Amino acid sequence: MNVGYFSGCRNYDVAYRFCVDTCKQTSEFSKFQKVALAALVSVVALIFVGAVVRATGSGMGCPDWPKCWGEYIPPTDVSEIDVDALPLAKYKAKRERHGGNPDDITRETVLAEFNPVHTWVEFTNRLCAIPVGFFAVLTMIMAYRFRVSRVWIFYGAFFAVVLVGVNAWMGARIVYSGLRPGTITTHMALAILLMCVQVYLVWGGGDRRWLLEFNEGRGRLVRYLGLGLFALILIEGMMGSQVREMTDTLQKSHGDAPRSEWILELEGSWVYMIHRSFSWLILGVSLWWFGLSRGDRVGGVTWPEKVVLGMVLSQMVLGVILANVGVLRVVQVLHIGLSSILVCGMFVWLLGAFGRQVDGGDADLLSGEAR
Repeated sequence: MNVGYFSGCRNYDVAYRFCVDTCKQTSEFSKFQKVALAALVSVVALIFVGAVVRATGSGMGCPDWPKCWGEYIPPTDVSEIDVDALPLAKYKAKRERHGGNPDDITRETVLAEFNPVHTWVEFTNRLCAIPVGFFAVLTMIMAYRFRVSRVWIFYGAFFAVVLVGVNAWMGARIVYSGLRPGTITTHMALAILLMCVQVYLVWGGGDRRWLLEFNEGRGRLVRYLGLGLFALILIEGMMGSQVREMTDTLQKSHGDAPRSEWILELEGSWVYMIHRSFSWLILGVSLWWFGLSRGDRVGGVTWPEKVVLGMVLSQMVLGVILANVGVLRVVQVLHIGLSSILVCGMFVWLLGAFGRQVDGGDADLLSGEAR
C-alpha cells in the first residue's frame, strides 16, 4: 500500500472539513457580519496586491496622487502622457527634500521614468482600495443600530472608516515622499490595526459570539501564551516591514543584479538578522501554544489553531527560501500576504479566548476568568 497516498487523503479530508465548517459558520452570519467580513476580506486582498507592488518595485509607478500620470485612467505608452498635466512643482519639491537638485526634474527626466507595467500594477493597487472604503462605510452605516445596545461595535465601525481615510492619506504621503523609510512601516501598521478592528466587528456583530472553553488548570496559561504569541507576531511583522523597506532600496541600487545577491547586503543589517532569528522563537512558542491547546481546550484544537500554526509553518518555509535562495518576487508576495491571514487568525482566537457572552451588550474582552 502507498502510505503517502493515505497521508494525502487525510490532509485532503482535513482541508475539506475546514472548508465545510467555514461555510456553515459564514451561512449563520447576520447581514452586518457578512458586510464586515467583506470589508475584512477586501483589506486582506489589498495587502496581497500591495505585496505585488513592493515585490515588483512598482511603488512609484504612479508618481502623483490621486491621479496617475496626470490622468484618472493611466496611459499605456509614454506618448500618451500630457506633461503639462503633471505636478512638476511637487516633483521638484520632493527632489529638494531628499537633498537633490530640483533643477534635475525636467519634462524629459520625468518621461524617462515611465514604466507601463509598474504604472498599471500600482494603479491596480489603487483600484483595489475602492472596495475597502466602500465596505468600511457600509459597515459603519449598518452599525448605527448598535449605537446603544453594543456601543463598541458602533465605535469600532466608525474607527475603521477613520483608519481607511488615514491610510489613504498615508498612501499619498508615501508617493510624494518617494517611498521614504518609515512611511511604509506606518502604512502597514495601520493596515494591521484596521484588520484587527474588522475582525472584532465580524466576531462581535452576531447574536452569539464564538467563544473558547478551557479545562480547569492551565486554561489561563493557554490564553496568556496566545496573547504573548500575538505580540511576538506583531513585533516580527514590524521588523519585516522595515526589511521590506531595505529591499525597496536594493531594488533601486541593485536593480540589474540577481536577487540572490541581495541577501549579502541584508545580512549587514541588525534588523534583518533579528527578524530572521526571531521567527524561530515564534515557531517554538506557537508549537507550545498549539500543544497546550490540544490538551487544555475543551474539544481540542479546531480551525483557528490549525490556521495559525499552518501560517507560522508556511512563513518559516518562505523565510528559509528568502534567506537561502534569494529575494524571489513570488515568495515575497506570499510572505507578506500570508502574514495578514496569520494576524487575523490569531486575533480571532484571542477574542474567543478572552471574550464572554454578555446578554444585551458587548462582550467583555479581558475578563481573565477561567471558563
